Amino acid sequence: MPTSEVVDICRDLIRIDTSNYGGEPGPGERAAAEHVAGLLDEVGISAVLHEPVPGRTSLVAHWGEDTGRPALLIHGHLDVVPAAAQDWQVDPFAGEIRDCPHGGLSLWGRGAVDMKDFDAMLLSVVRARQRAGRPPARRVVLAFTADEEAGGHLGAQRLVEDLPGEFDGVTEGIGEVGGFSTTIRGRRLYLIEAAEKGMAWMRLTTRGTAGHGSMINHDNAVARLAAAVARIGAHQWPVTLTPTMQTLLAAVADLVGTEATPENAESLIEEFGPAARMIGATLRHVTNPTMLAAGYKVNVIPTEATAHVDGRFLPGYEDDFFETLAKLCGEGVDIDFVSNQKPWETPYDGAIVDAMTSALLAEDPEAAVAPYLMSAGTDAKHFTKLGIKTFGYAPLRLPADLDFTGLFHGVDERVPLDALEFGARVLDRFLDRV
Repeated sequence: MPTSEVVDICRDLIRIDTSNYGGEPGPGERAAAEHVAGLLDEVGISAVLHEPVPGRTSLVAHWGEDTGRPALLIHGHLDVVPAAAQDWQVDPFAGEIRDCPHGGLSLWGRGAVDMKDFDAMLLSVVRARQRAGRPPARRVVLAFTADEEAGGHLGAQRLVEDLPGEFDGVTEGIGEVGGFSTTIRGRRLYLIEAAEKGMAWMRLTTRGTAGHGSMINHDNAVARLAAAVARIGAHQWPVTLTPTMQTLLAAVADLVGTEATPENAESLIEEFGPAARMIGATLRHVTNPTMLAAGYKVNVIPTEATAHVDGRFLPGYEDDFFETLAKLCGEGVDIDFVSNQKPWETPYDGAIVDAMTSALLAEDPEAAVAPYLMSAGTDAKHFTKLGIKTFGYAPLRLPADLDFTGLFHGVDERVPLDALEFGARVLDRFLDRV
């Protein structure tokens, strides 16, 4: 079947297995970076490859001329989380186009929504504008990164640390997980990411006195750790509304004909349907125990026990999070960080917000647009270290009954073809306005 370039590019990227297992470099991050560099080179844009360790390859390119205005960063990652093929209806790296249960054709495969869809939108628009002699309204720095799915430490973080000069003059940026539509009472609402929670991946360790399992032992490392994990898992963090979420809830309240208050925040979030699973996590801090390890034999009390906890904390409330966590752990529990990344929140105003909003509404005039706080993390955390004002803006117009947020890292990940084409049109309009 004939397909547009944005679909072709996305399908080709999906077919490059860039699974990131969190340790050794995956099978295809360098191949994907070289592929992207080739697509840019075809239209006269040269890229710099950066590989801090073999196989973990990112690239940076500069597009357009200096116009006297600050430059814009547009970034996307090329790695994906692994996929167990036996769980899928299709080969997750075949890039199949087939019918979607929600109507129309979709492109299926790992990375279809996280985030080779946006990579493809960006590349197709850049290539089309280059061929047509339509440079962006301001100079654009393009960054395609490795290792985002493991925290970006060998991807965006190393770009920022090793090649900061590539981002000189950049004041604003856009990336993933924003600009997608949800449907509330029959009306589409596009969510632009304007904030991210901080990420604290923590290892808890307790130590005690080793001994025989048949004897009394009041210094049991496993018991001490289990009690701490139980307290953390059971803790109910209170609703705390950041400025971004106050704006979002006000927009939702307007759609449903009420007023937003802290007391009805959770009921307003329920209006998002399945997406409430993700958006609801932005009303409060979240701590989820995820791993436990201790001992080597049933009748031996071990000296040490460990647990891992995935903590996500709200911007502006870091001290509250860590002080409460220390109390929940109690005495005799050491906390170390596997990864500790700060949250960020960007004021939702200015010309770039106007450009994002108007580009969306030009394609979908009856819709509404509002900011939201992202519950997980993206490479934006690293680029904000350079003082870049960042947003998540990967526009997609989606079916009302599609559980889009459930597709992130999920089975049978897919993106509607018309959503890809919609996103490319919106991004093209945005580049004229920004």
